[in-house]
Amino acid sequence: MRLTPLPPEDLTADQRPLYDDICEFVDANFGDVVARRADGALIGPFNGWLHHPQFGGPAWRFNRALWEHRVLPPAVHQLVILVTAAKVGAPYEVRGHEVFALRAGLAEETIAAVAAGERPPTLTPEEGIAYATAAVLIRGRPLPESTYRAALAAFGATGVAEIAFLVACFTMVGATLHAFDG
Repeated sequence: MRLTPLPPEDLTADQRPLYDDICEFVDANFGDVVARRADGALIGPFNGWLHHPQFGGPAWRFNRALWEHRVLPPAVHQLVILVTAAKVGAPYEVRGHEVFALRAGLAEETIAAVAAGERPPTLTPEEGIAYATAAVLIRGRPLPESTYRAALAAFGATGVAEIAFLVACFTMVGATLHAFDG
């Protein structure tokens, strides 16, 4: 790691509220996905965000908003994140979202294929639309009109926005991990 993990007793007044908010959320939602060391120091993207709370605070709020205000079915939500994580290639992000995707109901063979960067042949119609939308966006390409219309028909305007913002957010998560995890 390029940044030393910060145990709670070493946090500044600017870092402590962000730490507390992340920990509250992690404790309520992460289950067996490890986000803290035994000494309480956060790992993964959270450590980088804590070191730079002026950027990490808004990054965390963006990430949390996508969880709290999701309209996509849980499996589709996690599929989009996993497509993004696989393309970005940050191991912590991929491993964590493999667990979340399984918990959300995606089949193990689907998760394995997506995590390996492949499009699984067994996607449901909704999953296929979400996969296609995320795959185009993560490549940095304009979303074709036909793909946009299919996503709009399947998920509504807010669902399409959620897909776009998930790709943006989890690209940012991956960049944070690549920058600071060494």
